[in-house]
Amino acid sequence: MKTRMAVLGCIFCLAASATMWARTKSGRQGKVPAYKNASLPIPERVNDLISRMTMEEKISQLTHVAGGIPRLGVPAYNWWNEGLHGVGRAGYATVFPQAIGLSATFDEPLMHHIASIISTEFRAKYYANLHADGSSDWYYGLTVWSPNINIFRDPRWGRGQETYGEDPYLTSRMAVAFITGMQGDNAKYLKVLATAKHFDAYSGPEPARHSIDVKPSRHDLEDTYLPAFRASVREAKVGSIMCSYNAVDGAPSCANSMLLGQYLRKDWGFKGYVVSDCGAVQDVWDGHHYAKSMEQAEADSFKAGTDLVCAWPEEQITFNRDTLLKAVKQGLLPQKDVDNALRLLFTARMKLGMFDPPPMVPYSSIKPSENDTEAHRLLALKAAQESLVLLKDENHFLPLKGTYKTIAVIGPDADSLDAIEGNYNGTPSKPVTVLAGIRQRFAHSKVVYSEGIGLVEAAAAGTPDPIATARKADLVVLVMGLSPRIEGEEMKFQAEGFLGGDRTKLSLPAPQEELVKKIAALGKPTVLVLMNGGALAVNWENEHLPAILEAWYPGEEGGTAVAEALAGDFSPAGRLPVTFYTGVAQLPPFDDYSMANRTYRYFEGEPLFPFGYGLSYTTFAYSHASVSEPTIAADGTEKISVDVSNTGAMEGDEVVELYLTRPGVPGAPIRALEGFQRIHLKPGQQQSVSFTLRNRQLSTVDPGGTRRIIPGKVEVWIGGGQPVSRPGLPKAAGAATEFTITSGATLPD
Repeated sequence: MKTRMAVLGCIFCLAASATMWARTKSGRQGKVPAYKNASLPIPERVNDLISRMTMEEKISQLTHVAGGIPRLGVPAYNWWNEGLHGVGRAGYATVFPQAIGLSATFDEPLMHHIASIISTEFRAKYYANLHADGSSDWYYGLTVWSPNINIFRDPRWGRGQETYGEDPYLTSRMAVAFITGMQGDNAKYLKVLATAKHFDAYSGPEPARHSIDVKPSRHDLEDTYLPAFRASVREAKVGSIMCSYNAVDGAPSCANSMLLGQYLRKDWGFKGYVVSDCGAVQDVWDGHHYAKSMEQAEADSFKAGTDLVCAWPEEQITFNRDTLLKAVKQGLLPQKDVDNALRLLFTARMKLGMFDPPPMVPYSSIKPSENDTEAHRLLALKAAQESLVLLKDENHFLPLKGTYKTIAVIGPDADSLDAIEGNYNGTPSKPVTVLAGIRQRFAHSKVVYSEGIGLVEAAAAGTPDPIATARKADLVVLVMGLSPRIEGEEMKFQAEGFLGGDRTKLSLPAPQEELVKKIAALGKPTVLVLMNGGALAVNWENEHLPAILEAWYPGEEGGTAVAEALAGDFSPAGRLPVTFYTGVAQLPPFDDYSMANRTYRYFEGEPLFPFGYGLSYTTFAYSHASVSEPTIAADGTEKISVDVSNTGAMEGDEVVELYLTRPGVPGAPIRALEGFQRIHLKPGQQQSVSFTLRNRQLSTVDPGGTRRIIPGKVEVWIGGGQPVSRPGLPKAAGAATEFTITSGATLPD
């Protein structure tokens, strides 16, 4: 309690001057400076504060490590914090499934709840670690550089694990749920401030990210790359946007007036600030060679709309401040652009309550003890359970029947913390690996373990022989896949099938695949559990093993969730947020940003497993699909309904997916997800599910990049997955209907 009071006391010290008489900059006596008066409108307070700052003080605020200004009572602040799937890099915190796994839940309310819990833990850590002068350390602030809402357009991209998958609609809905959960619902104050990243068209290759010039067509930009950012701004009112490393149409993203000026500010009305990805402003000069000097790069970036520079590595902070000051003194960067950036930055800090007495800020009541709680742990378990995708279950091999005397758990991800944590993660206080989860859940069985093989290399010395281990068992659980140690952001890691954090092959690493084949040859009942951030081309495994469970990087309770799924404690119902291709031969070149023949929306081949796919331990039936109006005008609203019944013997979740197809409409995708709901049904139970479509959900993007509502027939499919699948793959239950749009319209940006 004493520590808690000291923390609140130091916050109050920062704001207490709002009630004190003070001397203003002009020397007047007896008047509280406007910026310290918490009763005044924030714009007035911000303008007053900026007017009192010298140019050197102003520049000190424009890098992510913002200096303190003691004479004005402005504490130092580090803007860099990570919260992709839990508070990252700040000690113990609840670790939820990696972002791609959260998307696989197809559960918007769950995503919103998780984000709210993450923001609670951010506030708890912020107050627990706040210094007496009101400053906070790296990773302990309230401005969070999440979510990553780039489109996972190509499975070779190592950072795709951080995203919500390949679909712009799914990504948009998950982004809005996450951002609103993080930022809270108070009319005046933000709980934390979220940052949607990376704007825009950033999705590899990682080794070229500092110099690549992406040239998406106007159609692909509007149809695929921009929608999630638009939704984040227009619907979720996201507080910040991070501009990306790459260039778009010749201009680096952080100096791109089309992106930051036209789309973000003018078309969408964005009111927050733009922060550069770390080192991206320097890339404007020495990566893209767009500017002739670093001073010019700074000027170009701020004039285009960047407001805050993340300078990395740390020694670049002073360099960036020096070049910013030189840019102003040389007349390259007008003071008005500096002041405009400062207005946005200090508006954000005031909305977070950093300059107000704690009793005025509703989130100041959050205690340090509200981090990493048992309730949060249970939510992590629920998220892990919902993220699991059952890819194959031949002859109902799962859930496991009867009792297995000996279970062999084999694979490099079986007892790996990396494989449950993902990247941009916190530290779980009580992590449960898959091995630990199986030992707990199947305590009645003898569980033997062998790492078997490294991720891409031979097993460590002393590792038990995996073949001998498997021979002892009545059941083998293979835990194979990838790891954030070999797929991720701009990595130095090199091996066969991997390059700079990306992949050049989609199959399991060769040593793992070879071991799978050897163990399968033993003829033992075998389950394959995959742990990975991107799609795997498990072609041989799908043909020869009876059951495959996709677990992603499932968070701190991932091992518990996997074991319970194998045991049948619940029915898996996650869905694939990405297409699983048969291999890279089905894909265009990695650095080609055209969406032609990419993702389920435009891919014309037969995938291994399609987007939206996932099996269940029970069965569902769809009936009475209907539309509220057989014909509607362009400004009309269409309600689509269907009855869903659990026709199996086990209760479980079903993800109801709504797809629209526009036959003959130029620029339209093959089909597009425009609605989803996750529901829970007991055996024999039926529920009516409905979707309301209007405006942008009824639109398509023409080849020139204009979004329109086009007259004509709209084909509707509502089911547990897409309406088509390759031969040999179970087809999703569902129902079809249609309606007609009788008039057209062009939609505003």
